[in-house]
Amino acid sequence: MEILRIQGGQRLEGRVQVSGSKNAALPQFAAALLSGEETILENVPDLSDVRFMGEILAHLGADIERLGQNAWKIHPANIHPDAPYELVRKMRASICLLGPLVARLKRAKIPMPGGCVIGHRPIDLHLRALNEMGANVSLNQGVVEVDGTSMKPATIFIGGRHGSTVTGTANAIMASVLTQGTTVLDGAACEPEILDLCTMLEKMGAKISGAGSHLLKIEGVEKLQGCTHRVIPDRIEAATYIMAGAITRGEVCVQGIQPSHLGAFAKVMKESGIQLQELGEDTIEVKTDPSGLKPFEVITLPHPGFPTDLQAQACALACTIPGLSILTERVYPSRFMHIPELLRMGAEVSLEGANAIVRGGKTLNGAPVMASDLRASAALILAGLVAEGETWVHRIYHLDRGYELLDKKLRNLGARIERLPESALPPAFRSPVD
Repeated sequence: MEILRIQGGQRLEGRVQVSGSKNAALPQFAAALLSGEETILENVPDLSDVRFMGEILAHLGADIERLGQNAWKIHPANIHPDAPYELVRKMRASICLLGPLVARLKRAKIPMPGGCVIGHRPIDLHLRALNEMGANVSLNQGVVEVDGTSMKPATIFIGGRHGSTVTGTANAIMASVLTQGTTVLDGAACEPEILDLCTMLEKMGAKISGAGSHLLKIEGVEKLQGCTHRVIPDRIEAATYIMAGAITRGEVCVQGIQPSHLGAFAKVMKESGIQLQELGEDTIEVKTDPSGLKPFEVITLPHPGFPTDLQAQACALACTIPGLSILTERVYPSRFMHIPELLRMGAEVSLEGANAIVRGGKTLNGAPVMASDLRASAALILAGLVAEGETWVHRIYHLDRGYELLDKKLRNLGARIERLPESALPPAFRSPVD
């Protein structure tokens, strides 16, 4: 198992290129199954989750070929509906296979998926949408089985108690594009990744109106064709590098992004005194004047609100800004597993229900810390960049699920960070982290 060693105190400077979006690419791999023709996806990040999805599609019978590091060719002429447990259990996004398999093959058999442990993330909205479209859905010994031979269009409210569901919306869209008649999705997610999925499906011949809004209308077609599609940049990765520049009080140009995708995140950063300047259509320059920084308040919400996937990183940033910052988690209320690790580094954070209250401005100290999930990994790395001494981040396999070459990109900006085998840990750190 590998670990990261970070020697803090280095101001970041330079340019960093953002990779394609994992959260856009994974549903698009699934969407390729809707046609028997060849689809090519470009700007795909080289991540373990993406490779797992490629393996799942190959198991389903698709011909899969990598075209270099960041492009894939998918030819699913002859596929079957049974997904393998040993792969699905590793990745929650594999639930996105339900919609396309049911739409094209009229049945699907998928084990309940796994992924990061960030709180309860049920798939009831996915299954409810399929039920309302006339599918027969059952759960047997942890396996979701769907019979879609009687699928019909429907008007479906796809929202839940914490707002719209992104993967549930993706599944409902993909289930609808080959279902004859007009399906209406009310309360649909309007994240950029959903808009990008709709863009790809329209290239394949789907008829979708309202993409990018909470009300979608899908007119089912008889068949779809293959296409070539370029995945959008990863807005979460882009924001993470923006906060890396800010937390080190550096000057960083984040390239290859779509600034409009940053939504409320950019507003919060600017209000806290971090200078964000757009340079052209796809670059943001980050500058930070320490004397002008102010604490901030964040409430995570579906897009265009502040993303839950940036709450942990923002918490690390708040630890370095004098004053009281408050971060409220409304999407996954128990998504605070990074806080005990930040406390190990000397942060002053108290948790009251779904609110993290940060008294910022204290010096952070390097320590051995344990990453509990993907975004917690990024938060601990950000904290390590400014901590005195060395920070050792364990379980970085979480990181490799969602950030392409993050340690290398940070190193190119001047960070003192390296990937090492666990055996390189100092003797005092080799026992399990509490």
